[in-house]
Amino acid sequence: MRLRNKPWAKEKLMQNPKIVIQEPEHFRGRWSEAFAKKQLLHIEIGTGKGRFITGMAKQNPHINYIGIEKQESAIVSALDKILEEQLDNVKLLNVDASRLVEYFQKNDIERVYLNFSDPWPKNRHEKRRLTYKSFLRMYESVLVDGGEIHFKTDNQGLFEYSLKSFSEYGLLLKDISLDLHNSGMEDNVMTEYEEKFSAKGQRIYRCEVKYLNE
Repeated sequence: MRLRNKPWAKEKLMQNPKIVIQEPEHFRGRWSEAFAKKQLLHIEIGTGKGRFITGMAKQNPHINYIGIEKQESAIVSALDKILEEQLDNVKLLNVDASRLVEYFQKNDIERVYLNFSDPWPKNRHEKRRLTYKSFLRMYESVLVDGGEIHFKTDNQGLFEYSLKSFSEYGLLLKDISLDLHNSGMEDNVMTEYEEKFSAKGQRIYRCEVKYLNE
């Protein structure tokens, strides 16, 4: 999905510091202070234009959400959705997720969502995949014990790779769907990519995995 450059995006993000947290490292270990209510915290890495994270926030007002997206021209659309819906349980970070440990510490997060991540299909790029072992280690360092990753993709190769990576890391595979939209799941919130790919008849793959460190 080609992203149109929005040169005004950075200024708009800066004008909404209550939603787009400007210095997230200051909330490390005390993220409840950034929200209206002290609740469980879920994050989405690669939140794009925000359809998923805002949909989840509307569906689950008892949970706080943070969408992480490094592209200003994408995350500004997520900001617009939050402003329009007047959601007080979702914030945004315009940062690179590879620096997650600078912004979160152990027990800050209960769940990580990875939706339609870049598959990086070439073998030499394996370490860039968000389900590579170094990323799994990073998530573990900020999640609560027994925390979860929920993963969706249209890319069969990435899905197969990720299942193997999860298993080798020692994660518990809780729920696996090889065709999400024909699985009977009733509360699925779609992303922009998901809607586009499913409309073309492509399968959507999904799994839930759990860290066994309780």
